[in-house]
Amino acid sequence: MADNRKQHNKKALVEALEQSLGVVTTACKHVGINRTTFYKYYKQDKAFRDAVDDIGEVAIDFVESQLFKQIKSGNTASIIFYLKTKAKNRGYVERQEITGELNTNVIKVQFTSTNVLPIHNESDFIDD
Repeated sequence: MADNRKQHNKKALVEALEQSLGVVTTACKHVGINRTTFYKYYKQDKAFRDAVDDIGEVAIDFVESQLFKQIKSGNTASIIFYLKTKAKNRGYVERQEITGELNTNVIKVQFTSTNVLPIHNESDFIDD
């Protein structure tokens, strides 16, 4: 009996997630399940997890389509957003990012300083 209820809840959650474009809180409220239960299902049931993840991808596709509509209509903020996120290699950035090649190891470097003396006046660091 409890297993049937779980399966019913999972199915209802997937349907509610489709309606809410993947917003977990909204779907849980609609079904009457708390978020802890949702994440327990998500962690323990691969089929449920795959269905939820697929809905997340559909939501991203929907949002991207809306962004392109805004770009086509000449929305400057949308155009800038797109260029800053998709055209970094062409210089559309506000800050420099240092990244490695795709699929390569990244070396992390930590800089530390020892024996740092406080500077009291300019003559402490000017070499004559």
